[in-house]
Amino acid sequence: MEDFLQYNPTRLWFGKDQIEKLQQEPSVEGKRVLLVYGGGSIKRNGVYDAVCEQLSQMKAEVIELSGVEPNPRLATVHKGIAICREQQIDFILAVGGGSVIDCVKAISIGVYYEGDVWDIITRKAVAQKALPFGTVLTLAATGSEMNSLSVITNWELNEKRGWGSPLAYPAFSILDPAYTYSVPLDQTVYGIVDMMSHVLEQYFHRTENAPMIDRFMESVLLTIMEAAPKLVKDLHNFKLRETIMYAGTMAFNGLLSSGTDGGDWASHQIEHGLSAIYDIPHGGGLAIVFPNWMLHCAEDDPSRMKKLAVDVFGMDPAGKSDLELAHEAAAALRAFWSQLGAPSRLADYGIDSSRLDELVQKSFMKDKVGSYKPMTPETVRDILIRSM
Repeated sequence: MEDFLQYNPTRLWFGKDQIEKLQQEPSVEGKRVLLVYGGGSIKRNGVYDAVCEQLSQMKAEVIELSGVEPNPRLATVHKGIAICREQQIDFILAVGGGSVIDCVKAISIGVYYEGDVWDIITRKAVAQKALPFGTVLTLAATGSEMNSLSVITNWELNEKRGWGSPLAYPAFSILDPAYTYSVPLDQTVYGIVDMMSHVLEQYFHRTENAPMIDRFMESVLLTIMEAAPKLVKDLHNFKLRETIMYAGTMAFNGLLSSGTDGGDWASHQIEHGLSAIYDIPHGGGLAIVFPNWMLHCAEDDPSRMKKLAVDVFGMDPAGKSDLELAHEAAAALRAFWSQLGAPSRLADYGIDSSRLDELVQKSFMKDKVGSYKPMTPETVRDILIRSM
């Protein structure tokens, strides 16, 4: 294992009716609160009313920002920053999934930055101060409710950037699995793919002697794989929603990268290029790219794919080469996601090779792409072609 610091300051309120715990958060009491949410589903499913009732009891003055996009856009971040400054907001409350939370993180650090917050997102500047914020999660997927990371799309530049800051941890997050009942089937599936991809990105590390972390990751994957097929057939099952919701949080709150090099993340960067240009669902893009990344990398080093095949998919290694097991693991992952209803080819979104060069270029928004296998434009091109 590598030396590491394990730290997470977010208070996690988990379980049924936990929205009442909002009244135990003193940073909200009597404050001017910016309530941020997406397309309005929280008004149809009752979550909006429940949150507003608590805020009313806390004598908070509420200003709203709605309409956060599934791939949150820089323009919406700018709008939120302007509201916070003009309305002298004290606290931001994100009510929604990872997109809303990611947007709020960017708003919170942009309020006190004199330049364009895109400077911080693109690592040209470092955040020095942030407006405090909390979250009420309504979609299990990204883990943003308990980490310091965010992804923002600059639609004018067709760039989608992942970024992070120690200042971007939520002060608290309230997770009531019942709040995810109204998430439709496709978004439920995309969330499952996303959280599994977070685990898998971290699983493909090159750190020696990290057996406990490996088993943590394997246990999260096995738990999701046990619950997910049942959940897609029973979307109002509280116990299954509960299991998936907690798995999504634990998949990406820092625990699973403890003592390792942090994993690969090339598939995420490739997908960011895809959704920056085509605005496709993040989970859908990952479902297509990740198995093809595995097949590509297996040709150089199939060792971790073999471990995944044996320890997660339960394959018998007898009489099989490591490469054969790696190919079977990639096929098994694709089959599992397809069984849930996830796409398997870019053609499912009407994407062809006409913008292939641009897609390759958009994957290299960072100096380095990939860790398990460092990518080049040629290797990314191969993965994208496999994905067509």
